[in-house]
Amino acid sequence: MRLPEVERGDSLRSRTLIRIISTVSGIRLPDAARVAFYHKNYIGPTLAAWAQTVMRGPSEWSIGERELMAAMVARWNSCAFCIGAHRAIAVRGIDSETVDTCLTDYRSAPIPERLRATLAFLEAMTLHPDELNTVHAQAAFDAGASQAQLVDAAAVATVFNIITRYADALDFTVPTEQEFDKAAGMMLKRGYS
Repeated sequence: MRLPEVERGDSLRSRTLIRIISTVSGIRLPDAARVAFYHKNYIGPTLAAWAQTVMRGPSEWSIGERELMAAMVARWNSCAFCIGAHRAIAVRGIDSETVDTCLTDYRSAPIPERLRATLAFLEAMTLHPDELNTVHAQAAFDAGASQAQLVDAAAVATVFNIITRYADALDFTVPTEQEFDKAAGMMLKRGYS
């Protein structure tokens, strides 16, 4: 159950911003953004700043690759909102056929081996964290991933293991593919914070 204040905004300023952004963009402001407006001193700014650093800060991974990682974590966590949102951003940096193949089975996708091995590391981290060990990390290193890349990928998985649960707990509405596409453009321009 979602509080009405999250849906419409908890202050006159938030309600006004939600209406203006929705009108200007031509789509209903996604729930992820609505939640960020709710009690700004609660979690919104902290989580947004963390996601911004992880997803748009300096990294040896491209934005498309990091967005693909976020979509994969969402897939492993069965979060329809985050799969759609991060797929829509990933396809702006990686062709849609590759992204969709990864989401179906990354092991057979036409991606670099270092990315495939890193996704295997993230899958273990997400689905079997108690079993994650140096063997998983070594496999990524052996496939060509650097230590910095593995650290960055682990940060993506960490933040999106939280965000996917947050999205599902608050029952985020799943937009249409066209709405996800419009929101992806905004996310690429504005980032996460």
